[in-house]
Amino acid sequence: MRTPLVAANWKMHKTRAEAAAFVEAALPRLAVVEGVEVVLCPPYTALESVGRLLQGTAVRLGAQNLHWERQGAFTGEVSPTMLAEVGCAYVIVGHSERRRLFGETDDRVRRKVRAAFDAGLVPILCVGETLEERQAGLTDSRVTDQLAEATADLSAEDVARLVVAYEPVWAIGTGHAATGEEANRVSGLIRAWLRGRFGSAADTTRVQYGGSVTTRNAAEFLQQPEVDGALVGGASLDAEEFVGIVQLAARPGGTGGAPG
Repeated sequence: MRTPLVAANWKMHKTRAEAAAFVEAALPRLAVVEGVEVVLCPPYTALESVGRLLQGTAVRLGAQNLHWERQGAFTGEVSPTMLAEVGCAYVIVGHSERRRLFGETDDRVRRKVRAAFDAGLVPILCVGETLEERQAGLTDSRVTDQLAEATADLSAEDVARLVVAYEPVWAIGTGHAATGEEANRVSGLIRAWLRGRFGSAADTTRVQYGGSVTTRNAAEFLQQPEVDGALVGGASLDAEEFVGIVQLAARPGGTGGAPG
């Protein structure tokens, strides 16, 4: 059984003090939830302080982005080595805001996914279609094209540990989520494509749903057989709301903690 993973993407929110307050409020309640893995992805400035608060707990630290090189003349960038050093276990790669606002291409996403694995990090690979692509009937081809490019340098062993977040661009931050049925269909498509290329390794790949997930709609997605958790944006900024989503994701018989 795949253990669901719920990740909080705080984006450009929370000072170090605000991040610490969130962890102190949420951690006691998260500690008693079993059958789900939890990842917090604060901004770079709060990574080290949040990481210290998470030491000795089952909650993992994640980053929101990385550069594909280990070091070099890349002003303003943060390397995978630096993220590993501060205790990150996960890193979000290819979020639609990175693609849309900062010109991140499929080729750059591919490099970042490979670099994450090389540094011992597990990438949370974001894929998804725009509203225009969806209306044109291009959802499936856009998602699989993104997958093909992002996984071009991966082995089956990598794919077994990979996390894929299906995030329809039109649902991110808009309050308009996909239906559970559609999220399940596309998640199944993702797994079927990975299985066709990498074989049985895809059976352990976790596929999350992301896009306006809240406690009001999370159960609709989390009960779907192909959906293995959620990548939560705005709702993850509130400790009460985020803990509620984590509780909804917990599956009997599952185990918390990072994959081996």
